[in-house]
Amino acid sequence: MDSRGVRRLQRVEEHVRLENAHDLDGLMSTFGSTGFYDDEPWAEHHQGLDAVRSYYEDLLRAAPDFQIEVKRHHVTEDGVVLEVQLTGTHSGAWRGLPATGRRFSFPLCAFFTFDEGDRLAGERIYYDRATVLQQMGVLSDPTSLKGRLGAQLLHPITVLRAFLGIRSG
Repeated sequence: MDSRGVRRLQRVEEHVRLENAHDLDGLMSTFGSTGFYDDEPWAEHHQGLDAVRSYYEDLLRAAPDFQIEVKRHHVTEDGVVLEVQLTGTHSGAWRGLPATGRRFSFPLCAFFTFDEGDRLAGERIYYDRATVLQQMGVLSDPTSLKGRLGAQLLHPITVLRAFLGIRSG
């Protein structure tokens, strides 16, 4: 890895350390003069440092004990990719869902890009949103009894169409 890759990886490691410390000011200092945060599973795109700060404030309120464990890192010419395990407790409102008090633990992949000074230009994350919702108790596996009953009660037309073999067009 060249010196540029080393600097970038160190910046990302500092960013994760500050996330785990829940140090919002320090965390924001890892970004350059502009920033973005893309939460791809929700198609959310936060442009600018104020919007990124707001995203983190919401996250810290919703899961004040969240932690990130880095499993692997990959340094490329264009950025740094982390494979992590995110854990915590849903202790505050999140995306309109009141706190459930449930623990969550799920894998997440984050892609970091950089500005000319090797400060974070932004972060783009990918994870399975259904896993998160299931762990919070608001989504059930359709192969479970609860999931089958829920699908029939909440989506009777969809279930009937599937049973009859009618495809949407």
